[in-house]
Amino acid sequence: MSLRRNKLPLGAALGIAGALAATLPLRADPKPDELVASSQKTLEHFVQDPDLSWFRDHVHDAKAVLIAPKVVKAGFILGGSGGHGLLLYLDPDKDIWVGPAFYSLATASVGFQAGVEVSELVTLVMTEKGLNALLSSSFKIGGDASVAVGPVGAGAHTNVVADLITFARSKGLYGGLNLDGTVVKVAGDWNGDYYGRAASPTDILIRQKVTTHRADSLRRQLASASRP
Repeated sequence: MSLRRNKLPLGAALGIAGALAATLPLRADPKPDELVASSQKTLEHFVQDPDLSWFRDHVHDAKAVLIAPKVVKAGFILGGSGGHGLLLYLDPDKDIWVGPAFYSLATASVGFQAGVEVSELVTLVMTEKGLNALLSSSFKIGGDASVAVGPVGAGAHTNVVADLITFARSKGLYGGLNLDGTVVKVAGDWNGDYYGRAASPTDILIRQKVTTHRADSLRRQLASASRP
């Protein structure tokens, strides 16, 4: 007596396979998590640096903090810089740091330059104007919000007034990165990957519709750094 094997039609088999695949979680892009980890290291560098007493003394005055752990400046004669960053916001009612929201940074420049320079960047958002600019989908630093270079070392007691106060380190040195004209855009795909749904910076930071424990360590570090 022979046994007959029941075979599913090809179309039905493919349909079942597709249904099973639809139940599996999609693999999230690891880049946002990597940026969070790198941002924590960058913040640690700035907090521990003896030349950045002004930064440490004024973090608690900031409404938000933008961290970009790797901004690349490259070119010969015609050049530019670019990278990704994240924004953390201090909720004034709860007195807690919220976020992150993710952004891309890009600028084009003309000048006599050569080679490649990699900088890590921390920007203190000091005013409502600066914060509102970052909550928009795109804005230009220096145009939509004023920017100033933060005091370092001997200039630590200088009074600086600007919407954004930025500190940049390149191989342990400061300066060398001009953010005037830099276009900051919301990285919507990164925000979507990180939170599992589409979310604007306003949704993340102000309305707080989405959150995650994956950035707890970074938020705790910033809370410690900004304690008066």
